Amino acid sequence: MAKSVKKTAAGSAYAQAGVDIDEMMTGLDSVKKMVKQTATPGVLSNIGSFGGLFQSPGKNEVLVSSTDGVGTKLKVALMAKRHDTVGQDLVNHCVNDILVQGARPLFFLDYIGTAQLKAPVFKQIVKGLCIACKNNGCTLLGGETAEMPGLYPQGEYDLVGTIVGSVPRNRLVTGNAIRPGDTVIGLPSSGLHTNGYSLARKVLFSTAGLTINDKLPGTKSTVAKLLLAVHTSYLNPVMTLMQQIKVRGMAHITGGGLIDNIPRILPEKTDAVIQCSTWKIPPVFSFMQQTGKIDREEMFRVFNMGIGYVIIVRAADSAKTMQILQAQKAGPLIIGQIQQGRQKVVLEF
Repeated sequence: MAKSVKKTAAGSAYAQAGVDIDEMMTGLDSVKKMVKQTATPGVLSNIGSFGGLFQSPGKNEVLVSSTDGVGTKLKVALMAKRHDTVGQDLVNHCVNDILVQGARPLFFLDYIGTAQLKAPVFKQIVKGLCIACKNNGCTLLGGETAEMPGLYPQGEYDLVGTIVGSVPRNRLVTGNAIRPGDTVIGLPSSGLHTNGYSLARKVLFSTAGLTINDKLPGTKSTVAKLLLAVHTSYLNPVMTLMQQIKVRGMAHITGGGLIDNIPRILPEKTDAVIQCSTWKIPPVFSFMQQTGKIDREEMFRVFNMGIGYVIIVRAADSAKTMQILQAQKAGPLIIGQIQQGRQKVVLEF
C-alpha cells in the first residue's frame, strides 16, 4: 500500500540542515493573490509554472531587457526591519533601465536568495514587487526563491530582477541623433535610489556614528526614511513626453552617476556640459560629502546627487518638453547642453 507523503516537520533532516520547505510554501501561498493582481492581457500562465508564458508583441516590436539588483540597500532594510520598499526599488530601477531606449515594460521576474526563508519577510518583499509592477503596468510573471544556508549570512537575503519590455522599432531611442546644441534636462531623484549604499553606510553609521532611527543633522527626516526612499520610476512622464516630442537620448543615472552614465548615449565628438548650480543638491549628499571628506568628483561618480534621469532633446523642443514634464509633475530642470567634445561629461560648478 502506498504511503501518503507527510509535510516536513520542524525536526526533519532538511529543516535541521537549515531549509524549511513548509515555510517556503507558506510564503508562496501568501503572495499568490497579490501576484495574480499584476497580470496584464499578455499573460498566458499562472504563478508556480516552470516557465512564465507571455504573448509576444507584434513583429515590428523590439524586445528590450535588463537585469539588476538592489545591492547593499538591503542592509539598510534589514537594519530598519522594513522590507516592503526594496521590491519597489528593484522594479522601478529595471523599468528606468529599459525606458531609456523607449521601451514600455511587459513582465518582470525576480530572484530571492536567502539563508533561511521567513514567510512574513518574503511577503513584504513580494508586496513591494507587486505594488511597483501594478504602478508600471507590467506583470510579475514569475521568479525563483532559493534557500541556501551557508551561502548567505543568517537573516539576510539578496534580491535581483529581470525585466522585459518592448518598443516599436521606429520609436527606439539610441542617442545616435544627439547633436551639439541639444538641451539636457534632468528629472529629480527621490534620494540615493539604489546606488552608493556601501559608501553611504560607512559615512553615516561608522564615520558619523548615526543610528538608523536618528534624524540626519540639518533635516527633519530620519536616516531610515532618507535611505529607504523608493527609487523613482520615470515611466509615466517619459512615455507622455515621447507621444509629443522626438526625444534624442535618455540616461538613467545609476552607479557611475552623471559622469559615467550620460556618455553611454553620447555620439562621438560630443560632450554633455552640466551646470551643477541649476539644481539644489539634497542635504543627504552634502552631509555625506562633508562628513566623509569625499572629493566632489567622486561624489558625482558614486551618487546621482539629486538627478535620477536625463533627457536630451533639440533646443527648439526644450520649452515644450519642460511644459509637458511640468504638467506631469516630474520636476524637470534644464541642467546643461550638448557641445562638441570627446564623448564625456563636463561638470561646471
